[in-house]
Amino acid sequence: MALDRKQAPFEEQEPEEEEEEEREVQLDGPAHHPPAPPDELFDISTTVDPSYIISLIRKLLPTDSRSNHNAHGVDACLARSQVANTNHVEDSSASLFTEEVLNSSNDKSESMDIVEDYDKHVQQEGENGNSSHRSDRPSISGGEEDWEEYGCILWDLAASKTNAELMAQNLIVEVLLANLLVTESVRVKEISLGIIGNLACHEVPLKCIVSTNGLVEIIVDQLFLDDAQCLSEVCRLLTLGLQSCESIVWAEALRSEHILCRILWVTENTLNLQLIEKSVGLLLAIVESKPEVVHVLVPPLMKQGLPSILINLFTLEMSKLTSERVPERYSILDVVLRAIEALSAIDGHSEEICSNKQLVRLACDLVKLQDKVEVANSCVTAAVLIANILSDMSNLASEISQDLPFLQGLLEIFPFASDDLEARSALWSIIARLLFHVRENEMSQPSLSQYVSVLVSKSDLIEDDLLDYQVDDSSKGPKGLTASCTKSNARTTAVSFCVLVLARK
Repeated sequence: MALDRKQAPFEEQEPEEEEEEEREVQLDGPAHHPPAPPDELFDISTTVDPSYIISLIRKLLPTDSRSNHNAHGVDACLARSQVANTNHVEDSSASLFTEEVLNSSNDKSESMDIVEDYDKHVQQEGENGNSSHRSDRPSISGGEEDWEEYGCILWDLAASKTNAELMAQNLIVEVLLANLLVTESVRVKEISLGIIGNLACHEVPLKCIVSTNGLVEIIVDQLFLDDAQCLSEVCRLLTLGLQSCESIVWAEALRSEHILCRILWVTENTLNLQLIEKSVGLLLAIVESKPEVVHVLVPPLMKQGLPSILINLFTLEMSKLTSERVPERYSILDVVLRAIEALSAIDGHSEEICSNKQLVRLACDLVKLQDKVEVANSCVTAAVLIANILSDMSNLASEISQDLPFLQGLLEIFPFASDDLEARSALWSIIARLLFHVRENEMSQPSLSQYVSVLVSKSDLIEDDLLDYQVDDSSKGPKGLTASCTKSNARTTAVSFCVLVLARK
């Protein structure tokens, strides 16, 4: 039996070889750029042959630019990289390392200059709400379909750090810059921006993007496209840049008034859900960025109406939430609230947020929402926002202290904030302010009874959070003493007021 098992593979070997040759012919790849095995085409968790990735990068070179002197230098560099990775040095390959290669290596930006007679492909496409990068856009030519296929594979592969670094070493950034410069196809632009966006998730490729002459500016210019999917990829890429250690470079590229105005216009006018989320996410990244970035970008955004745009978006999302539950909109509500909350915490720019009565009312309505599970993160953010507003508008606490559903809603948020010490501290701060006014004011017996009823009904939540605080405080040790004491003050004050209210009963 053992002998039969050993012989079987040899008997079937010849048909398998024929099938493999057929697959190679179907993929129509050159002999020195072998395709990846079928099980590696879309599985980025496996180890991909570097020569396969390099062959894909070469396929992305603009078609007519292959005959151009400078672009051929990039092609030669890719060939050299492939030889280095496969450890096969041949005389025919060595002939590629000519003056063209040296010129390309010395100045990568010059190597990507494309002649003006490039055969541009023009395609008119409207907004498409499909979030998948393999959308069903119609292609205008077989060549573009092939480009799209290869580009989408690289888009997926770039999510891996190892693959992304290999791509950056093999000039994919320069190749994509060339495509952004010459193509008029929005699909090619979208894929190019998507690949760059995945590359920007990794430190080494991100530095390569920033150091490529003119690329950041070209990316920013794509904000003036009219295609929703392209704009979504631009916003995602700019967000990653502002969240990186190279944020100053991206901020400088965005600081022009007409660029910031364009971002706000897109945010305010688009109906595409993905683009709303990505554009607000970009604004959030600006507001939460380094102080140097905030100093450069936030004042002009405030001047152009950033608070009113965010509040209008919040109003819209709240109306959608109360009239119809659309899960696709939950993430939009969350990012809009986070942007408003972040803006309310910036000294010198919080007044317009904190003084808006409509915003306060909507935030309170969200806290009072009966079913919070699906929008739990937004409810937590709303509570933090209200705490920020109360710190600036102390008289507001007396107005909402009589709102018992609001107090009940606050207590119901505690389980959703179990992992967020800052949010829990904000909740205790609000409760302390509310109960302070309950202690000072003359209350009728029925009103007091209602307060006591709310506190008693939520006593389990209060007790659980107090126990969690004890665990957190003990785990911090001496290093966390100051921060712990700060949070404990709000908690202790709130609990003291709870005891007083119950005692009055």
